[in-house]
Amino acid sequence: MRKTATILLAVGALALTALPSHAAQPPQPTGQPDLASAFQAAASKYDVPREVLVSVGFAETHLDGHDGAPSQANGYGVMHLAGNNTNKTMSEASTLTGLPVAKLSKDDSSNILGAAAVLDSYADQAGLKDRSDLGKWYSVIAKYSHSADGPTARLYTDEVYRVIARGVSTAGVSTDPKQVTPDLGAYAKVSPLGTEAKVQATDYPGAIWNPACTCNYAVGRTQAITTIVIHVTQGSYAGTISWFKDPAAQVSAHYVVRSSDGQITQMVAEKDTAWHARSANPYAIGIEHEGFIDQPSWFTDAMYRSSAALTANIADRRGIPKDRNHIKGHSEMPGNDHTDPGPNWNWDYYMQLVNGGDPNPPEYNFTTWGNGVNVRSAPKLSASVVTTLPGPTQVFVECQVQGDTVTANGYTNNWWAKLRDQGGYMTNIYIDDPNAKLPGVPDC
Repeated sequence: MRKTATILLAVGALALTALPSHAAQPPQPTGQPDLASAFQAAASKYDVPREVLVSVGFAETHLDGHDGAPSQANGYGVMHLAGNNTNKTMSEASTLTGLPVAKLSKDDSSNILGAAAVLDSYADQAGLKDRSDLGKWYSVIAKYSHSADGPTARLYTDEVYRVIARGVSTAGVSTDPKQVTPDLGAYAKVSPLGTEAKVQATDYPGAIWNPACTCNYAVGRTQAITTIVIHVTQGSYAGTISWFKDPAAQVSAHYVVRSSDGQITQMVAEKDTAWHARSANPYAIGIEHEGFIDQPSWFTDAMYRSSAALTANIADRRGIPKDRNHIKGHSEMPGNDHTDPGPNWNWDYYMQLVNGGDPNPPEYNFTTWGNGVNVRSAPKLSASVVTTLPGPTQVFVECQVQGDTVTANGYTNNWWAKLRDQGGYMTNIYIDDPNAKLPGVPDC
């Protein structure tokens, strides 16, 4: 339904337009109501900067504990406390806090407290004295990752610092963007993935070559390649790469795709048999996508487009028809009990991209209303104006984020839409939809 009332604005002010009578009050933030206070309490108790704690959690899980369900690497909770042969953060957290593993696994506040205790312990071991200097935490965060090697640890830690630089606003938790120069320490000598490694990609020129442990796949093939299998990692990008390099994993995939920007890492040559789909392994190529099946915020447009280009390239090179009979989800493969990529994966959109289309996801297209609506450089009333929409305009919303609260005619909303084509943010009040938080659009 169209919104019908408009308040014209003074030049340079944020556009304030009256909401229609059907507009909903903004929903409560997702996640536990006390998640923000849990981060604050844990940061204070263990002298870990709140920005570090929140950013590690966002890089790991987007601040979603997934109701205590484990990740692929047996990690739990908002902070991904893990228990496997190389990552013992769960048992360390239990020892340091005195909390039982069952509570650390399922209670978000306890999980955050446990991670803060582990980070604090690692900071003590590193002799970190100035806890307020965010740049000094680089090696501590790298240790928390328990990555299989230096380059993967750097991949993980660089992502955490990117989150610190962008800021976080999700699940009722927010941090301001902070430009920090990380003190790389010993990692200054580690070549980040994406430089020399990029030219070593075995099959797909756009991929980084970072091989899985040879104990996690079989050399060669026993059948012709006929199928491409779409997976979701149930974990982070760096964590998945590290897991496939772990001798204890006994799993792998040919490719892993990052959520934030679509970066692709190849871990098994296509001529070899990755272990990702049981009986289908001999004839299938597996592509893992960073994220969790129950959380659509991971499935970004950048990920869809990057993965679709990869799938199209594989199909064209190997003569595989680009249809749903040959491009399948893990859950569709014989003899599998997995559910990925799950109901939040947009197969229609993905297959249009694979077949050379350039569609806009229909659920991301909206029409604005009102005149003189400002699009700002950040979801803040004080942010600079990027452009102004003179009247109703169709916009493509990449994602949405909580920012400054905007009030108009008795209605209040703190959700903002990130607009792809305008290169900025506008408050959701001016989106022609009755919901304060736009349905089907992921969090940024």
